[in-house]
Amino acid sequence: MPDATDPHHAIWEMLETVCDPEIPVVNLREMGVLRAIRQSSEGLEVVITPTYSGCPAMDQMRDDVLDVLGKNEIQAKVITQLAPAWSSDWMTDQALDKLRAYGIAPPHNCTSAPNENILQFAGRSNRSIVACPQCQSINTTETSHFGSTACKAMYKCLDCMEPFDYFKPY
Repeated sequence: MPDATDPHHAIWEMLETVCDPEIPVVNLREMGVLRAIRQSSEGLEVVITPTYSGCPAMDQMRDDVLDVLGKNEIQAKVITQLAPAWSSDWMTDQALDKLRAYGIAPPHNCTSAPNENILQFAGRSNRSIVACPQCQSINTTETSHFGSTACKAMYKCLDCMEPFDYFKPY
């Protein structure tokens, strides 16, 4: 988050209340979705980047940003920016901790897991270890590459037997 010398500091603070509609324990800034607040020749712009280009929650995020600003009598336009593509590396440490506490295994850092995007065939798994957010066991297995949303995979802990989502790194 920009410091107090940022001319848009008050707006950043207002937008701290806008949570991800699919994961209500984290706000858009913590998720790395809220990218910029800038002044253009057409007025104030708030830039958001979806976690993936087909994210169905983008309209809700835009509406929530505009709602918070409108309640504070601030006119703005929300710009959806697809490039550069969102990266789970943009998530704050607070977001990762909140995901874990909410029961979602947070993504691994993409820059430290360069083999994560390599095509792998059945029976030859060198995937990153995903710890269970309930018991922290690493004895887990992916049960479906798609979980409750397309940006998450479904896992099961083989120790506590609890299913859980894993937020995929991008």
